[in-house]
Amino acid sequence: MATGIKAPSSANADDAVWREKLSPEQYRILRQKGTEMGGTGEYNKFAPVEGFFKRSSSYSDFDKCYTGSVKTETDFSFGMRRVEIMCNACGGHLGHVFEGEGFTATNERHCVNSVSVKYDKGTPPAAAESKVM
Repeated sequence: MATGIKAPSSANADDAVWREKLSPEQYRILRQKGTEMGGTGEYNKFAPVEGFFKRSSSYSDFDKCYTGSVKTETDFSFGMRRVEIMCNACGGHLGHVFEGEGFTATNERHCVNSVSVKYDKGTPPAAAESKVM
């Protein structure tokens, strides 16, 4: 979920509830499946944790996620096959997973909007990390 935002009690909350809780930019990305402008994200030049990597992309890239934290949906927009990742708790759009590029051991690149996640310096959850695909 976005920085400092407490999700409504249901992922299917009324649109007005989401608009009240989120900034216009957060709403556009999380609820309307938008994308941050390249190079502008909070984590664009910051590698906070293992599993995060920086390549020539303008977005925060990860190579795995915590088991059960995301759900996926195949997205055929823009004339290509991509795998959309969404928050399993609130359904918010996180970004996309690209496969087969060879950048990581998992062979996945999770291109995530910074607005969709918050880095927590505390101890990671006990849940195992895993590939999405």
